[in-house]
Amino acid sequence: MNERFAHYRERLVQFWGQMGKKQKLWLGASISGLLLTVILLTIVFTRTEYELAFQNMDATDAAAVMAYLDGNGIPYELNNNGTSISVPSAVASRVKVDVGSQGLVQNGSIGFEIFTSNSTQFGDTENVFDVKYQSALNGEVQKLLNGLQGVESTKVLINRPEDSVFLTTEEEPTAKAAIVMQFMPGYRPSQKAIDSYYNLVKATVADLAIEDITISSAQGELISSEAEGAATSNADAVEMQFQIQSKYETGLKNEIQQFLGRIVGSDNLVVSITSSMNFERWETEENLVQPLENNDNNGIKVSEETNNSISTGSQSPAGGVAGTGETDIPGYEAGSQGSNSSETNSQIINWDYNRIKKFIESAPYALDDLSISIGIEASQLNDENARTDIMNYLTSVVRSQLAGSSQDVNDDNVIGKKVSLIASNFAENPSAASNSGLSTPWAIGLGAAALAVIGGLVFMMNRRRKLAAVEEVEMTPASTKVEYPTLDLDSVNNESQARKNLETLAKRKPDEFVNLLRTWLVDE
Repeated sequence: MNERFAHYRERLVQFWGQMGKKQKLWLGASISGLLLTVILLTIVFTRTEYELAFQNMDATDAAAVMAYLDGNGIPYELNNNGTSISVPSAVASRVKVDVGSQGLVQNGSIGFEIFTSNSTQFGDTENVFDVKYQSALNGEVQKLLNGLQGVESTKVLINRPEDSVFLTTEEEPTAKAAIVMQFMPGYRPSQKAIDSYYNLVKATVADLAIEDITISSAQGELISSEAEGAATSNADAVEMQFQIQSKYETGLKNEIQQFLGRIVGSDNLVVSITSSMNFERWETEENLVQPLENNDNNGIKVSEETNNSISTGSQSPAGGVAGTGETDIPGYEAGSQGSNSSETNSQIINWDYNRIKKFIESAPYALDDLSISIGIEASQLNDENARTDIMNYLTSVVRSQLAGSSQDVNDDNVIGKKVSLIASNFAENPSAASNSGLSTPWAIGLGAAALAVIGGLVFMMNRRRKLAAVEEVEMTPASTKVEYPTLDLDSVNNESQARKNLETLAKRKPDEFVNLLRTWLVDE
């Protein structure tokens, strides 16, 4: 085995000795590049990728999670001063499920599970039970609030009065709650969200009124709309109006950018929209009665009744037979009998007219005014026709949007003042320049690939050069007579001079020195 190694080593030394200086440099550079590539690729593909699993934890929860990870042999990294823990991406989902199922992360709050985890065999005294119940109630409210959107952490303190048999219902003190909330950066709770905080606490604690709850944050006290009254009852309406106006401006801006972006390029265009809206709402009810059209101002003939009557008869005038009897009236003039007739005509027509009932409710908003400002790269507006076409397009957009307003949209001077076109050279965005760079893993990978390609090219060039040398040797006809170098020893005065000449020949021309030794051996 040692002889084989010695043989390989001798061949390697001989191969290295036959190479020139440039070949040695190229071979060393190729081997170094290959080794560097292997090392870099090994580092990139074998290092552990960590994923953020828990964040915004307090010291108690972080210690519980670390104990769980240490017990299961899972590596982890602490970030943000111990408030965040990252675990390998391959086991991140399993760790989250296991930690959540065991209840290790409670955001520093302890709920009603305290009665099961810390129960004693003999029970608790009344005072100890009250303290535990108070802490558990605070913890449950805290966990409910921490689970809401945008809430980072909370501190809850609920003051429950003691029951007394000597106080009437009117004299009993009420419960009170003081809460301090911390929100995530950039989050601003709406009035509806603030009202939900109050209602959540009110529903959790018995006999707790809205006016007895105080919620504060770093920005100040959060006021409930019910507690503050009518002054904040319209806060949701104001926020909704702001959202409507912002949504309208954003939608119109996107339409203009989508249209002009195809013409001048998205990177050469800046759009600014300013609008004014009227959010007044009104309702109108109209009850109209009007005749039919083309009916001589008459309505619909619903019914008609005609009555004709004729009557005839005789009439006896007042009077009698003059006489002297007991029943007769003395001197009464007797009357004569006659006949009479009468005719009666009547007509009743019932007309009905159009009855129109209108209930008119205004739209949620009305656009009062609109202005559009466009900034375009100066190099894109060299043509005057292009500038005119863009101005005509923007003018038509403003005219169509203000068609329902009280402004005169047909007046070109009025509409022209609401549109502005700015041609300027855009400033370079430093963030875009920084984003154009490659990330570190990509740079390492590309560098390793480049080194591997360079090493392969060097290896191929050396191999091709060796093959060309072999072919040249094969093509060169071998000489029948070998000429050996000569050394004139007669001209040398002493042995030291001859030895020096031999050493010089061996150093400068080792091949000729070997041939010289062979000649001497043959002669002997």
